[in-house]
Amino acid sequence: MGQFREPTKEELERRRLVGVHAEHVSDITSTDFPGHYPGEDHKWDLEKFKKSFNVEFHKHEQYDTQFSLVGIDTAVANAFRRIMIAEIPTIAIEDVYVMRNTSIIQDEVLAHRMGLIPLKGNPEAIKQMKWYKKKTPGTDEEDDQRTDYNTVVLELEAACEWHPEGKNMARKGETDPKKIFINSSVYAHQIKFLPHGKQVQLFAGENAIQPAYPDILIAKLRPGQSINLSMHCVKGIGADHTKFSPVATATYRLLPHIQITKPIIGADAHKFARCFPPGVIEEVPVTKEEARQTGSGYEGHEGEPKAVVKNPFKDTVTRECLRHDEFKDKVNLGRVRDHFIFSVESTGQFDSDDIFIQSVKALKTKCQIMKKNMENLMR
Repeated sequence: MGQFREPTKEELERRRLVGVHAEHVSDITSTDFPGHYPGEDHKWDLEKFKKSFNVEFHKHEQYDTQFSLVGIDTAVANAFRRIMIAEIPTIAIEDVYVMRNTSIIQDEVLAHRMGLIPLKGNPEAIKQMKWYKKKTPGTDEEDDQRTDYNTVVLELEAACEWHPEGKNMARKGETDPKKIFINSSVYAHQIKFLPHGKQVQLFAGENAIQPAYPDILIAKLRPGQSINLSMHCVKGIGADHTKFSPVATATYRLLPHIQITKPIIGADAHKFARCFPPGVIEEVPVTKEEARQTGSGYEGHEGEPKAVVKNPFKDTVTRECLRHDEFKDKVNLGRVRDHFIFSVESTGQFDSDDIFIQSVKALKTKCQIMKKNMENLMR
């Protein structure tokens, strides 16, 4: 077997970039696979992956996290994103039993609104909940059994009445319904949790099942109107219905790359900086050393502002600078193909970083199942 040659560091950096041009993009497809470059060995290596892979956190809040995964393939990054959206189990309101609804909202619309209210509770207890299998319509199946292991019961009861002084206030010209009525607006915090069996211990105190955002408006009522609902929450995944998705958003973008190839000085530097979001390009004065250096392009411009790249992370890969002739051949735009900036915003049931960890575990399980099936196939 012949010796493999190693590409230079500059060549490897060039291959990492996706080119962004005025009217097209280039070098989109990945090339780091065996056989693409003659004489080079691109087989996957665990030790090499460990050295190149990196995780960087940019924002770490309970329900809103932004971090970078550096050194992985697009297929893997996209797998994490899709799993977070569609395959992490959560609980949500599935069945709504309407005892009374004299509001102007139709029963089916009200039930739909209730299902979309994100819930929270003891995260570990939610993960341990069992799956509920619905009874098939038109059959006599005996497996339609709701237990404290697979179903959480909630209720909502609200009736609108006149405030004791409401009619007098209305005669005096008061129009604020919150002052002249009681329960003129029904909010999510009025939903009550009815624990059964072991749920009394599992979802006790602050860990009780409750709306993640208590100020969600459910309906508006007027005197004589009321709502009385019983709701059953079950475990599900976002692939079945978006109400089970644990994330409001789970996205990624590639790290922008900006390379200034020729000096941009003076008024052009200011115009160049305005082509990008604030903080991306900085104007700094040309130093005495740069002005004296032959061939630098800064000769005779000591003290004048020049454009330098400060923080490409803030860029949205705008192509505005490519529209101006004065910047032609002075800047190269691109994206780093293996630097993925993830933004994960949780709906409140799980912490955002925990959602990503669950997606890693889910992908690992899929790989283990695939490996086992391949072994069985080879027997």
